[in-house]
Amino acid sequence: MLLDEITSPDDLRDLGPQDLSRLCGEIREFLVAAVSRTGGHLGPNLGVVELTVAVHRVFHSPRDALVFDTGHQAYVHKMLTGRLAGFDRLRQRGGLSGYPNRAESEHDIVENSHASTGLSYALALATARQLTGEPGKVVCVVGDGSLTGGMAYEALNNIGHLRPDLIIILNDNGRSYAPTIGGIAENLGQLRLSPTYEAAKDATGRTLRHLPLVGDSAYQAAKRVKESLKQLVSTTSIFETLGLKYGGPIDGHDIPALERALRDAAAYRGPVVIHVVTNKGNGYAPAVQDEIDKYHGVSSFNPEDGSFTSKAVSWTDLFGEALLEAADQDSRIVAITAAMASSTGLLEFAERYPDRFFDVGIAEQHAVTFATGLACEGMRPVVAIYSTFLQRAFDQVMHDTCLMRAPVTFVLDRGGLVGADGPTHHGLYDLVYLPALPGIVVMAPKDENELRHMLYTAININGPAALRFPRGNGMGVAMDAELKALEIGKAEILREGSDIGILALGSMVYPCLEAAARLEALGIHATVINARFVKPLDEELICCLAAEKQFLVTAEEGTDAGGFGSAVATLLQDKKIPASILRIAVPDRIIPHGAPNLLHAKYGLDVDGIFEKIKNFAHEFPVRPELRYRSLLRS
Repeated sequence: MLLDEITSPDDLRDLGPQDLSRLCGEIREFLVAAVSRTGGHLGPNLGVVELTVAVHRVFHSPRDALVFDTGHQAYVHKMLTGRLAGFDRLRQRGGLSGYPNRAESEHDIVENSHASTGLSYALALATARQLTGEPGKVVCVVGDGSLTGGMAYEALNNIGHLRPDLIIILNDNGRSYAPTIGGIAENLGQLRLSPTYEAAKDATGRTLRHLPLVGDSAYQAAKRVKESLKQLVSTTSIFETLGLKYGGPIDGHDIPALERALRDAAAYRGPVVIHVVTNKGNGYAPAVQDEIDKYHGVSSFNPEDGSFTSKAVSWTDLFGEALLEAADQDSRIVAITAAMASSTGLLEFAERYPDRFFDVGIAEQHAVTFATGLACEGMRPVVAIYSTFLQRAFDQVMHDTCLMRAPVTFVLDRGGLVGADGPTHHGLYDLVYLPALPGIVVMAPKDENELRHMLYTAININGPAALRFPRGNGMGVAMDAELKALEIGKAEILREGSDIGILALGSMVYPCLEAAARLEALGIHATVINARFVKPLDEELICCLAAEKQFLVTAEEGTDAGGFGSAVATLLQDKKIPASILRIAVPDRIIPHGAPNLLHAKYGLDVDGIFEKIKNFAHEFPVRPELRYRSLLRS
């Protein structure tokens, strides 16, 4: 296989047209086979095969710095830079990351997996090289969807001002995660449909050749005529408005055309945009025909026909059903997503209530403020978003939603350890930053039935509220016939025990119940509490437990630095109640990618880990003489 012979980008440069075509076909076959086994981002990488090959033939990585925004489109880049063998363990614990990773290769200059950051990185790299005199070009491949994020506009504005030597390749497939939304998409659509800029230049050039050449004034006049005529035959791009040179559109699957454009761009001094039109999923029919982006990021599938193994109903799907149930009863409910309708369970809502559904693009900050404004006008907005992505809008949650006590409901999917997407996607910090904000109610359901009731509760609170649930499938519990409101700040006693108290939150409730049952064999009798609320805490119950039990245990699928356990400890300190607390949580460090069950086991968040941590804590705990199970543990 020709692909096996490519160990570095240098191996690409002597290939002829036939070999290049063969190589691209082999890359696509390899991608489909590899991702079908491990899961990963398939559609975006199938779409950039020729583009990535052309970039590596024209530029010399790592001397020339390559930045991919978003980093999920960097699989082909990894394959061409010596990491082909690593795809056997793509996104597996200890294996190849699904995003650029500086620890993997010198060819990965930055680590970025959240959209709209690439242009800022690229500008920084170009500026640093200008200051230090380091040779080499800086190239940023940015998707059209990333340009719906405000940070990208901030970077473009700064690029237009500083005018660095920077090449921006706009990968325009009309889809980032979902179909690209907003004015930028319309602008690019006009460019795709209008005559190309080269044709515009040819037309104006013919006109200018008939003008007399009589000094600077005539030159300036001719320049103005050229620009005026150009406007008649071509649409002005947003990039030229910002002061960037623009070229395109170019067929993103035509390697010779791509190489010509990239070499021209490399010869230009200053910022230049090469507009490339690609077909997401190109070369694999199921991905090309995909209209709901299920092949954007996939689990394992059958590569022969693209079919997925049937699975249990996910928390995400259950949320979508619960929201529809609530929306059927309350016409004030509107749903908002940041370019992730399918991944946050809102597709059916969008179909049933199109006038009450809003996709704002990859613009989380705008989503929150937009929701706040709707709430101020009497609506009940539900912002469905990944936990890790709401971090990008922390300022808006505070200074817009909470400041005005607007009744906005934030539904945080992927709360906890998400697995293969790794450090930037683990939802570990919402239990820290949300409870820190005044006036917000924060909760986590133990199962899908409680999720329904929490959603109903949140929507009917006259102020901001948030609920978070994990990635994966629901528990399969029975559902109540009707939605009901929960009492704010009241926990639920699930199991009575005389010795210790376990305060479990959300996804940790059922593992803690099972661990408590196993502790019985050691003579340790545990009360297990479904905490439900992180803010406000059930202060009365927690204080009573602390006074009655030998020690308390808190369990949460979030960071132990300032999370639920810290809130319980602070409460008891403020109430001057002496208590020893074992806090079970994710440690305060960057957590790598890996299957959630393996990560849970590694950090002691599964049943075995919870059991062992409580047993060991009880063994070491300096207890009062009347603690009756001390001798059992030492025997």
